[in-house]
Amino acid sequence: MTAGVAQPGETPAAELMVVLDLEERGPDVYVGQTPSTPLQRIFGGQVAAQALTAANATVGPGRVVHSLHSYFLRPGDPHEEIRYEVDRIREGRSFSTRRVVARQMRKGEDVAIFALTADFTAGERAVVEHSLPMPEVPGPDGLPGLAEVTAAHPGQGAASAAIGRAVEQRYLADPFDPQPRLPPDTAFRVWFRVAGRLPDDDAVHAAALTFVSDLTLLSAGLARTGGGWGGSIVGASLDHAVWFHRPVRADEWFLYETDSPAAASGRALCFGQIWAADGTHVATVAQEGLIRSLG
Repeated sequence: MTAGVAQPGETPAAELMVVLDLEERGPDVYVGQTPSTPLQRIFGGQVAAQALTAANATVGPGRVVHSLHSYFLRPGDPHEEIRYEVDRIREGRSFSTRRVVARQMRKGEDVAIFALTADFTAGERAVVEHSLPMPEVPGPDGLPGLAEVTAAHPGQGAASAAIGRAVEQRYLADPFDPQPRLPPDTAFRVWFRVAGRLPDDDAVHAAALTFVSDLTLLSAGLARTGGGWGGSIVGASLDHAVWFHRPVRADEWFLYETDSPAAASGRALCFGQIWAADGTHVATVAQEGLIRSLG
């Protein structure tokens, strides 16, 4: 199978696995491709997921990622391959740390477009354990999906359809509702799952969750104004962090709640909480993003 190229008739899960299937080019060097979409730049969740996959390839068995922190340095070119260079920063008794720099060729120059640091753990005996309870919301069955949202908002929804085609989505509210979301209920919630079946590998599910975690997070920064993306409003992720509290299957329904506690100077800080369908709190996400008006 050629990395980055989905084969006819493949399930969405298989399409995502093609994106995560990196080619090893040398010691701690991996190359990823971008699936064909109408977008003029690479989706940030793809680069983060591929970088995490590259980091995980250098970690021994028995260690799983517990956190990642990353910066988007330049927009990625979807027509150029991405080279992921892994630096083995630490190999301790309980933790392994990796730094990954994603690079592309631009007009003959080799430039960095993304940088990630990920930490992996061998596990610890829990001395203290607690978590946020999952909000009481309807389950995904019967809720409108991405196809319905796109049909209702064909112009604004086109980009979401292109990016999230490997992921099933069920919305508890219209992401393009013109009415602003006002306190105290400013949170936005979506059910997600990768469509199809992923391998029984914690590393794959962590990478898939990282991919999904960038789909709606920055939208929380626009919720106070209403209307969602489109028109003269554009955005870009500046950084992205994920803390993995417990294992999760990304091919089974999970609830993603996002909100933005602060926005100023053209930047919105957004937080996300993720629960498995049984109410288990599995991850926390944070991102600061740029929101601009072209008008």
